[in-house]
Amino acid sequence: MSVAKPPVHPQRPGRRSVVATVVGNFVESFDWLAYGLFAPLFAAQFFPSDDPVTSLLGAFAVYGTGMLFRPLGGILLGKLADRRGRRPALMVAIGLMGGGSLLIGIVPTYEQIGIVAPLVLLTARLAQGVSSGGEWTAAATYLMEIAPPRRRCFYGSLFSMTTMGGAFAASLLGGALTNSLGHDTMTAWGWRVPFLLGGLFSLILLVLRSRLTETDVFRREVRSRPARGSLRAVLRGHGRQVLMAAALVGGLGVVGGTWSTAVPAMGHRLAGSQTMFAVAVTVTAVMMAVQPLLGALADRVDAGRFLAASSVLFAVVGSYGYLTVDGSFGRLVLAYGSGVFFLGCVTVVLPKALSRIFPPEVRGLGIGLPHATTTAVLGGVGPLLAAWSADRGASGWFIAGLMAVVLLAWPAAVLARSVRLPEPAEPAREPAGLSA
Repeated sequence: MSVAKPPVHPQRPGRRSVVATVVGNFVESFDWLAYGLFAPLFAAQFFPSDDPVTSLLGAFAVYGTGMLFRPLGGILLGKLADRRGRRPALMVAIGLMGGGSLLIGIVPTYEQIGIVAPLVLLTARLAQGVSSGGEWTAAATYLMEIAPPRRRCFYGSLFSMTTMGGAFAASLLGGALTNSLGHDTMTAWGWRVPFLLGGLFSLILLVLRSRLTETDVFRREVRSRPARGSLRAVLRGHGRQVLMAAALVGGLGVVGGTWSTAVPAMGHRLAGSQTMFAVAVTVTAVMMAVQPLLGALADRVDAGRFLAASSVLFAVVGSYGYLTVDGSFGRLVLAYGSGVFFLGCVTVVLPKALSRIFPPEVRGLGIGLPHATTTAVLGGVGPLLAAWSADRGASGWFIAGLMAVVLLAWPAAVLARSVRLPEPAEPAREPAGLSA
């Protein structure tokens, strides 16, 4: 005689679970942008040279090397998310990010310990690179599995809003420290403050994530499958989806790398640190406010159409802003803001777009591998190519190549709409305070 199975009730996305998931992006964004914003201040302390551009290139090389470790993070933490659960992957990711940030905040300079200083800096960035490759993957997978199907872009907007929040906090802190401490003190030790704070933020978030519950999707559909988290299964059975995901992520990677490092460095050089920090604060504050509206709009018009339209718009406005930037506040807002707006639009829809093209048993690894690899390759070389091309008067060629990558999202979004996977049951209600 068969025994009837008890009914499975849809998971309700509690407010604490949503906050503990999306705030990780705040910490990652804070730590990642802090490096780009403060690199002009500490570059000479780790890469001494008579030419400040050479020192800055050394700091950006460390940034790029850290980015190259993102594929490792995407594979390892994506596999962990599929094999052991979304929650353990989230905890490991934030632990690595916080540890790397703390290490940067306390590492002695080249003058104090010699060649060991840049090596320690590199080690810290490698840990953060592994974390960055897995944090977005684990958080996006977890969030999309607890979000109501018809509200996933809105939930993605919360994810994106915390990214902007981290950038806003890093920019605001940079401006406040510069105004209160002055350039000389900032160069001496003030640049360490944001990295120490990043370590503290990570510790708090680690405690919050230790209390998360695993998603119903993982418990019901993934845990019992022996092939879960299989790299071979992803590459052999979902190769088309991997390429599609890489095309969707390509613009995010190259724009993210360039607009978080090279564009702020241009602002520092053209207008000074105080003006560039003011620009970053203004742009990120506006974007934080509009993110939920963008998420609601994407839910209404379809994620694929929204992504394609955003890519075409940025190809026009972003190119003009980058190539005509000067030391004025307005031009810097246009140049920096165009890239930040594009990143906001992409991160609103990308979690939904990627989660829908991979089945649950390989979702973590399926998202992590192409997302981390594409972001690493394009985001890591972006700042170096931007600085190299600007030094040789070839910025037009650089921006043309960048926009070609951005526009790959258009056909990829069209193809992604043709993928149909079973949707999990919609939760009975949303947590209070999360309606658009």
